[in-house]
Amino acid sequence: MSETEAPATTSDPAERRPELAWRPVLAITAVAIVVHLAVATRYGWHRDEFYYVITGRHPAWGYVDQPPLTPLLARWAAELPGGVLPLRVLAIACQAGCVVLGAKLAAEFGGGSRAQAIAAGATAASVAFVSASVLFGTTVTDQLVWAAMFVAVARALRLRTTSAWLVAGVIGGIGLENKDTVVVLLLGVAIGLAAWHRDALRTPGPWLAGAVAVLIAVPNVVWDARNGWPNLAMAHVLGDRTGGPLGALAQLPLLPLLAGPPLIVLCVLGVRRLGWGPGRDLRWALAIAVTAVVVFTLGGGKPYYPAPALIAVFAAGAVRAEALGGSRRRWPAVIVLSGLIAVLIGYPILPARAQNALRALNPTVIETYGWPAFADQVKAAAARLPPGTPIFTSNYGEAGALTIVGGLTGPVLSGQNSYSDWGPPAGSPDTVLCVGEFKVPYLHRFWSDVREIAPISFPDGIRNQETDQHAAIYECGHPHGTWAQLWPSLRHYD
Repeated sequence: MSETEAPATTSDPAERRPELAWRPVLAITAVAIVVHLAVATRYGWHRDEFYYVITGRHPAWGYVDQPPLTPLLARWAAELPGGVLPLRVLAIACQAGCVVLGAKLAAEFGGGSRAQAIAAGATAASVAFVSASVLFGTTVTDQLVWAAMFVAVARALRLRTTSAWLVAGVIGGIGLENKDTVVVLLLGVAIGLAAWHRDALRTPGPWLAGAVAVLIAVPNVVWDARNGWPNLAMAHVLGDRTGGPLGALAQLPLLPLLAGPPLIVLCVLGVRRLGWGPGRDLRWALAIAVTAVVVFTLGGGKPYYPAPALIAVFAAGAVRAEALGGSRRRWPAVIVLSGLIAVLIGYPILPARAQNALRALNPTVIETYGWPAFADQVKAAAARLPPGTPIFTSNYGEAGALTIVGGLTGPVLSGQNSYSDWGPPAGSPDTVLCVGEFKVPYLHRFWSDVREIAPISFPDGIRNQETDQHAAIYECGHPHGTWAQLWPSLRHYD
């Protein structure tokens, strides 16, 4: 085969629409779905899933740490039978969507059936996409938004129709109602168009798309403004936690790990194709990826924030790999190897003790283990106190677990993030069961009497966020004020 792709341009709006190779793409997607379903409920809920469900039960146009879309979806899924399974099905659906869209993007980039299969396989086997889909949350839905936006922009540049651009605008608006980081995606699109597709900006399509995205996002923006821009405060807190720009820069080497070590060569081919390849000018897509890396690094973002841009890198790399030819077994073998690594790191396939040993690589999986046992410990302690005694937890995961898994009907409170907006309760905290990573001197700031009832432990000696710093259950009494007086000091964002 030739080492270059057949010339193709986006200048002819009548250019034939690329055909999606449905058979191999659906086969790859089906394998990804089956593997994930096999382990979807092996451990249990993740702390963030508790939080999304509880947050969705307090409908609003925004929350201190996120827009409303994912919490509302989580709430609706949790109302179905099956416990956490409906939420995991949503996560799997998002992952499957990314796999199909990865193949579609390769087609938009000029790739044939082999390129589409490689792109779909790489997306399905990438550590970033596999580990995100282990739970339902803003990360996996955000990946779907980025994948859809890449395809929508590629299609709009090819067709040059207003309707195609409006699709991109709707995707952008929905994305903004899901995660604020979509602003970076839209910034990257704008930079890419301004630098390499100014002809598109001379048409109404991109401008109308931007207007549609803003219009859809307005309710969340208004909520944020009326509440003092808590999302900006949260972003600042999270940036400080990663060590700011220097901390984020130090974590950049994790990006190849998130791509999947066996897929690094494909990424190199992809970057080369995006920046310097023949045929369609794809530098707009590279602009999005570079913008994501730069902005998230300067903002002290987490290392996985730019990871959704990998879908464009995979698609472009697949097109380049198809053009280079070579053994038809090479890329399937690479993808299978990457998939095995991703599943080992990202899915709960191992016994809990063995999975705990991989916590340094990916703490998310082990955070889905042991919540029923945690709830039982707290319920046993609560049974010793008068009925209706309030329970105050150190974080939203503990509070959500006690409500959803523990089934506690008494007041379950927390000062973290949106939980802090749902308090304080009326009256005085005369006797409170405090649960979590509290230090006794901290609790003495609010209660004169603090007595440790029992440390919190998880089955099989598992270490997670609840047990890292001597989490325990405390009985607290003789408060230094009413709930309303103490609440401002009990609130915290992290």
